[in-house]
Amino acid sequence: MSHVSASTGDSPFQSERNPRDEAPQFVLPLVVRIEKSAPPARTDALETAARAVLVLLGDERAHGDGAWAEAVRSWEDARIRKVVRRARGAEWRRAEALPGITVTGKSAQVRVFPPVPLDGWPKDLAKLQVSGTELDDPEPPVAADPALPVLWLNPELEMSAGKAMAQAGHGAQLAWWALSDAERTAWRDAGWALAVRTADPADWARLAGSGLPTVRDAGFTEIAPGSCTVVADHPALPTAPDRR
Repeated sequence: MSHVSASTGDSPFQSERNPRDEAPQFVLPLVVRIEKSAPPARTDALETAARAVLVLLGDERAHGDGAWAEAVRSWEDARIRKVVRRARGAEWRRAEALPGITVTGKSAQVRVFPPVPLDGWPKDLAKLQVSGTELDDPEPPVAADPALPVLWLNPELEMSAGKAMAQAGHGAQLAWWALSDAERTAWRDAGWALAVRTADPADWARLAGSGLPTVRDAGFTEIAPGSCTVVADHPALPTAPDRR
């Protein structure tokens, strides 16, 4: 598997055109289950989506000669796009029948699929709704455990739940790239535990300037190009601030 630094000039998470734009474009599909009677909590959906990305990246089928490895390499060689769609009932059952991995949170279920060409979605995924995915937290999220990796959302941006899920997935992926093999293994053995929280406005400038992996959105949907959306704060990273 190739590894891309967030700080390089050809980062897949930046608004400026770069050589990645010349490569065939792939997208990582994620589908969140949203039943009318029991929608997931927003924060749990964001965390489950981020873990789903990590589960796929760590899956043996995504490496070497694995069944998904070529698609993952092609995706990593271009822009790193993720699109979150929603499904319920029969739509969800059809999505589960396709090759992929379902990750379950406290209230959320997210299925992640191997990357597909930008214009080559499987039929049963292509017809799922992508826009307007809105979720709420029944209660405000508790403070993040200081021992956990935290994906900090920009408090100055408003994003739909689907957009925020994709951005959390980007942040998790940047953290994955920044870690050593041993640190990735430890994270996997911990079940890819993480938290997603909106940063305190007073802390955001410090986080964004800390040197931690940072997602700058390409501006395809919802927000302006170059917007800093997520800072990935993993305790194993040398620039991680003290959250105690």
